[in-house]
Amino acid sequence: MKKALRKARGGKRPGSGRKPTGVDPARTIRLSDEFIATVDAWAAQQVNTPSRSEAIRRLVELGLTVKQTKSPTPKAAARAAELAAKAIDKRIDPAAPPEEREIRKRELIQGPSPFRGTRKDRPEK
Repeated sequence: MKKALRKARGGKRPGSGRKPTGVDPARTIRLSDEFIATVDAWAAQQVNTPSRSEAIRRLVELGLTVKQTKSPTPKAAARAAELAAKAIDKRIDPAAPPEEREIRKRELIQGPSPFRGTRKDRPEK
């Protein structure tokens, strides 16, 4: 009969446990049933119908290779500001004096005063 190795004060015995396989370690994440259903539907539409694990790996790789969009171009930002100004002009009280309308318009475009310093699209003054 083979003698068992005794543990030396806590921990595992030497040589116990599963031997390493040389494959990437497993990662555990929690996913909702709806998300899994969406992944399975995506995998079913692929030509070679990958397993769920392979489908998740492919989707993550696709997400990491997609070009990140930066802030809007100056032309797009100017166009957005122009459209916002037109929309605000339609809603401001026409009976208000022109100076008051300009002040209200400026405050609406710049946003509430507590948040003006946190806007990322405008440099700090």
